[in-house]
Amino acid sequence: MDDTTATREDSEIAFCLASEGDYDDVMAISGGIYSGMDYLPARYHVWMKEPHRLVFLGKRRGRVVGPTILVDGGETVIVEGLRVAPEERGRGVAGLIQRHVTQFIKTHYPRVRTKRLTRGDNPGPQALAKFRVLATRAILTQRCEADSVDRFIDELGVRVRLEGAGKYPPAPPPVTLQREELRSLMLSNPGAIDRLLPAGTIIQDWQPLRPTAGNLDTLETRPLSWAVDRQDAPAALVLCTAPYPIPQGGGSLRLNLDVFGMDLAAARRVLVFQMERVRGALGSGMAVLLNVYSDRTLWEGLRELCEGAGVVAGGVRRYKEYWEQLLLEADF
Repeated sequence: MDDTTATREDSEIAFCLASEGDYDDVMAISGGIYSGMDYLPARYHVWMKEPHRLVFLGKRRGRVVGPTILVDGGETVIVEGLRVAPEERGRGVAGLIQRHVTQFIKTHYPRVRTKRLTRGDNPGPQALAKFRVLATRAILTQRCEADSVDRFIDELGVRVRLEGAGKYPPAPPPVTLQREELRSLMLSNPGAIDRLLPAGTIIQDWQPLRPTAGNLDTLETRPLSWAVDRQDAPAALVLCTAPYPIPQGGGSLRLNLDVFGMDLAAARRVLVFQMERVRGALGSGMAVLLNVYSDRTLWEGLRELCEGAGVVAGGVRRYKEYWEQLLLEADF
C-alpha cells in the first residue's frame, strides 16, 4: 500500500505503513515502555511478515510518533502497541493517530464492525464508557534471577506433586495439544469454550482473538504451546508463549502463561507442566520475568504456589503487585 495522507487536524504529521527499515526509529521512541517489559523489540520484524497485520507510523519532522494496528478476520480490528515519542506526549498526538487509523480501516476494510483491545490499567469511567468490558483477568508477575530458575521450577513441581499424592483416583498428567486436538477443542466443542475462555476469547500475550479457524491459522505461525489437564472435558488450559528477550534489568527473558478455566488445582498442574516443558529455553543465563494471567478467582492460589516455591528456591520476588488485564470491545 502507498503511504497514507496526513490528517486535516495536523498537516505536519505524515502517516504511512511501517517497513523493516523503520525498526530503529520505532525503538528510539520506546525507552522505558511497560517498565522494561516491552515486547516490541522481539516482535517488530515478525509483525512485518504476519498476514492481515497493518503497522502504522505517524511521522513529524522525520520522527516516528506511533502506533500499530491488527485487522483480525475481516470483521474486527484489534488495537495494540500504541506509543508516542516522549517529546510528543501530552499534545493530543495519540488521538490524531487513532482517528487517522480509524478512517483508514473504514475506507479499506469496510467489513470491520468491532474494535477490541486489552489494557493493563483502568482508564477510568469516562474512557470505559466508550467500551464494553468483556472480561477482567488477574496478573501475577514475578522476577526470577538466572541462577534460581532451575531450583524454582523444581520446587514448583515438588509442590504440585505433593498436592496430588494420596488422591484417588490420581489426576492424569497434563497433555500437550497437537494441531488437530486444539482445533477440535476450539472449533467443535462449544461447552469447552464456555467453560474455559473469558467471553469466548483466546487472549495470547495480550492479543484477544476469537477461536476461529483463521485466527488459529495465525496462532500456528507463532512459537506457542497449548496444554490441558485432560483431553476429555478439560478444566484448565494453559497457553505458553515461548520466552523472548526484553530490556528489563539490562536484558531479561519474558515468559507469559495464559491460564484459562476456573479450577485452581487443575490450573496449577498445567501451569507447572508448561514451565517444566519450557525449562530448556530459560537456561540462557538471563533473569526471567514471569507473567501469569488468569481468572481473578485463581490469583491468590497461583500466587501462593509461586511465592512459596520462590522462598525455597531463593532469588525470586514479586515484580509487580496485583494488577489486571481488561478485555474491552466497542462498535467500530
